[in-house]
Amino acid sequence: MKKTVSILTVLLLSIFLSMAFATWSGGKDFSKQEVVVLLHGLGRSNIAMWRLAGRLEDAGYDVQQVGFSSINTTTDEVIVDISQQINSCCSNEKRSVHLVGHSLGGLLIRAYLQENRITNLGRVVLIGTPNSGTGIADHFKGHSLVELLVPIATSLGTDKESLPNRLEAPYYPVGVIAGVYDNDRNEDYLPGRDDGLVPVESTKLEGMRDFIEVESGHSMMRYNEDVAKQTIHFLRQGEFDKAGQ
Repeated sequence: MKKTVSILTVLLLSIFLSMAFATWSGGKDFSKQEVVVLLHGLGRSNIAMWRLAGRLEDAGYDVQQVGFSSINTTTDEVIVDISQQINSCCSNEKRSVHLVGHSLGGLLIRAYLQENRITNLGRVVLIGTPNSGTGIADHFKGHSLVELLVPIATSLGTDKESLPNRLEAPYYPVGVIAGVYDNDRNEDYLPGRDDGLVPVESTKLEGMRDFIEVESGHSMMRYNEDVAKQTIHFLRQGEFDKAGQ
């Protein structure tokens, strides 16, 4: 009799814990969700992506954030760091795995996928990513303090040896979101249309599946609701929602 009561107690406790977890997790079954690997940009951390991460989770994705330090570290060191994190998280994931990166985060995604394969790779979204480099980085190249503290920043220029121009065209479906911000104070470094840091034309990528512009400054793109909506639409449909603009 005591053994029966003990088994019943364990069973009821298991049911209670399962219900408690379902309540705590919003009733979501994470085992069935598709995964989104999310990378922030230069000089930021995972905290900077909290709003976009929340919107992706609300859309039903299991968001895995990959953080890295931009200070006193080289491009190659950062690529090794994020590659280890993504491999640990998702290289053999049975669910579909999408990747979303803001600014430098997008270049790191491209660098990772150039050397690695994800079994169930889904789609990729690059947000404000300088796929052909940016004149701002050219301006600071050779600046001793910048070279010392943030050497990765000067690798984002427009020369042939820069990180953006050493990356291959994508073999995976990628959507590009460019920001447009009306500001003529940086015309000396960024002539034409840009988001304040990255020219619109530089975000475009050979072989991209789709492209869209969103009215936003570079840093604010990660908080922008339209950016989030377009990101989610591309992850689901493989194209942006041009009708919804």
